[in-house]
Amino acid sequence: MSPTSVDDHLSEESPTPTINGEGLQLHHIPSHVSAHDIPIPMSIHATVPATPTKTKTIDDSIYDRLPPHRKHIITCILSVCGFLAPISSTTVLSAIPEVAGTYHTTGSIINVSNAVYLVFMGLSPCFWAPMSQVYGRRWICLSSAFLFFACSLGTALSPNLAAFFIFRALTAFQGTSFLIVGASCLGDIYRPVERATAMGWFLSGTLIGPAIGPFIAGVIVTYRSWRVIFFLQAALGGLATVLVFFFLPETIHFKRSDELVGLSRAKTVRMIWEWTNPIRVVKLYKYPNLIVASLASSALVWNMYSLLTPIRYIINPRFGLTTPIQSGLFYLAPGMGYITGTFMGGRYADYIVKKWIVKRNGERVPEDRLRSCVPFLGGVIPGCMLIYGWSLEKKAGGVALPIIVMFLQGCAQLFCFPSLNTYCLDVMQSRSAEVVAGNYMVRYFFAAAGSAVVLPAVQVIGVGWFSTITAVFLVFSALAVYCTAVWGQSWRDWADRRGAGSVATTEKAAA
Repeated sequence: MSPTSVDDHLSEESPTPTINGEGLQLHHIPSHVSAHDIPIPMSIHATVPATPTKTKTIDDSIYDRLPPHRKHIITCILSVCGFLAPISSTTVLSAIPEVAGTYHTTGSIINVSNAVYLVFMGLSPCFWAPMSQVYGRRWICLSSAFLFFACSLGTALSPNLAAFFIFRALTAFQGTSFLIVGASCLGDIYRPVERATAMGWFLSGTLIGPAIGPFIAGVIVTYRSWRVIFFLQAALGGLATVLVFFFLPETIHFKRSDELVGLSRAKTVRMIWEWTNPIRVVKLYKYPNLIVASLASSALVWNMYSLLTPIRYIINPRFGLTTPIQSGLFYLAPGMGYITGTFMGGRYADYIVKKWIVKRNGERVPEDRLRSCVPFLGGVIPGCMLIYGWSLEKKAGGVALPIIVMFLQGCAQLFCFPSLNTYCLDVMQSRSAEVVAGNYMVRYFFAAAGSAVVLPAVQVIGVGWFSTITAVFLVFSALAVYCTAVWGQSWRDWADRRGAGSVATTEKAAA
């Protein structure tokens, strides 16, 4: 097959088994359309395979509802929205001593507030993702943007430490919805072989935010009160609200709330609870491949936050820096790496998918996408962390060395995240928001752990050994991802058979 013929097969899928009872099926549905668990009337036409099979394709013209320039605008808006919660997770790092002084507490306590922030970032996807599939993407984005604005304003005006903790947690709970719903919006409007490129741009906002947030905060606290940081954050939330209101259309292909028309109030309440129950997200982890994808994402986020959190405490004494703005400059190195990786990481992931479609004679297997991130997850990033940690531990290499390796590992992360996030969209399209939500839930729990543990751990074992632990975590995750790329499809089949068997046993017992 020639490369030019790949597009002719982009909407083809392998034969899909029927759903048995209530068993949850992870096999991708016969199209890339997010059918959201119910059949949608679409024009179905037969393929022309070499031998007669049950394979059918569904006309994916639904991805052509919006012209390319509208898709680009939506991607930009979602990138701005996705920038908000992550940047807020690290802006306080450059202002910890100043915030602690205001509330007459210690820097460790303020650092705990950041861990609480990340925990709530992990909890909120369980609520926002199911709601977005019931009520649509636009409504969730609009309400979240406004609430993010209001809670950021509350943080800036917090009169005491308790109020500061509460408004920080509420800000995190609102902001994370952009990360979940934004990814699902891109899955709604882009074909699978285009998604990783769009996802790369979207993720640039989510990754650049944590890197440049401390620099911006460092500039602010050098010349103004730390409260200005959160006033600026509130302004960004207000901007996001305006952009979503005027420029973000509803992208979901089908809202489950449409099924509620004509039902009794009791039936409506029961159905809404069934669809929005946060446990739906947790139950997805019966699939080993989703566990591995979450583990790999968690390793990357653990690495990011354990790298960024202690910079002011490690870099400043190592190089004799004295002001927040000086240490804030070091955060620009990974930030520039994220920006650079944006232009290449997603495109590379899409290239690998198309390459394997050709190898498989037109069949697209979701796990093939994961192959693009393995060298970076298991080689480049661990190597950078080892050099970073031990060069600081042994005081070798000068200022340039940590800056270079922070830039390289930032760039490498943008070769990993688009692949992992887009895999979550592809592998279970009918419940993509919930799959992505589960991934973010686990990764931000690890981010919270990394943020809370790194400073005490560095003080006890040193930055070199802590970086070594992080590198081992990354290598282990890369090996697991490689195994998923090779055997992930059989794992999904096994989980589906086990789920179908348990349903049959339950039905037999009930009879």
